[in-house]
Amino acid sequence: MPESRRRALICGVSGQDGSYLARWLLDLGYEVWGTSRDADGSTFGNLQRLGIRHRVQALSMVPEDFRSVYVALRASLPDEVYYLAGQSSVGLSFELPAETLQSVVLGTLNMLEACRLTDRPVRLYHAGSSECFGDTGGEAANEQTPFRPRSPYAVAKASAFWLVQNYREAYGLHACSGILFNHESPLRPKRFVTQKIISTACRIADGSPERLQLGRLDIARDWGWAPEYVVAMHRMLQPSAPQDLVIATGQTHTLEEFVEATFRLLGMNWRDHVDQSVALARPNELSVSRADPSLAESVLGWRAELAMHDVVSMMVNAMESTAIAS
Repeated sequence: MPESRRRALICGVSGQDGSYLARWLLDLGYEVWGTSRDADGSTFGNLQRLGIRHRVQALSMVPEDFRSVYVALRASLPDEVYYLAGQSSVGLSFELPAETLQSVVLGTLNMLEACRLTDRPVRLYHAGSSECFGDTGGEAANEQTPFRPRSPYAVAKASAFWLVQNYREAYGLHACSGILFNHESPLRPKRFVTQKIISTACRIADGSPERLQLGRLDIARDWGWAPEYVVAMHRMLQPSAPQDLVIATGQTHTLEEFVEATFRLLGMNWRDHVDQSVALARPNELSVSRADPSLAESVLGWRAELAMHDVVSMMVNAMESTAIAS
């Protein structure tokens, strides 16, 4: 089937990655279907923001309900499924461990089983997470690094990863997991620390007397640009043999560096506006996250062009543009 007529089903299309992926696939000529728990009641704000809501066919789907998942698969008849659904906040997973495990693990299992039972070949991409690696002692994690999850979210993602691998080996399902490190954009919800930093700093620069409250500043992450990462997701489903891959920039920075870069871009010294609070520190916080994405470049020809400082600049510019427009 020519690519211009290919169909994709994006589970969790209203999130950051789902929305950028929908835009990317539409630009490639795909027919795109997307799921939400209540498609009729959802505003699909991110799709609206990207100007593509009218081009995405929406379906209601509850990942924990197998019948709901199977019906969505039969209705959309996709060539490719991108499973991005589930509770996606590490911090929130400590407060909602059961919901996190159910939405991620049971949802992934239901989609794998539905793909196995369908009467047409389907290629499945599963959104894995670098959180599965846990503490690697500062060493860069690659596809051979063992998992040591340190949060309910990481445990859920690790379980889903092994389910994908099991279905691939046991049933020959064309399924793979992208082990994505942190990736940001203006579509990030404000509960994520990067968006909290950007939005608060912009308000302070605009005259707000508030102070930015943060937990640990010494944690280090590999921050990339989300619109680039969805390109890697698509490329992972194109080879004839599925393969799990680490997707990252290969550059690690501390949260303090992220904060400093944000305030410096806005003409301020971050030390004048930031307070640290022990109450905001997560249980069992992962100190350093470091990646080796070399295999993805070798297999897919993909490499991140944008790193942390570029991400900060684009998120600040987007925030300022939104403020001017409003």
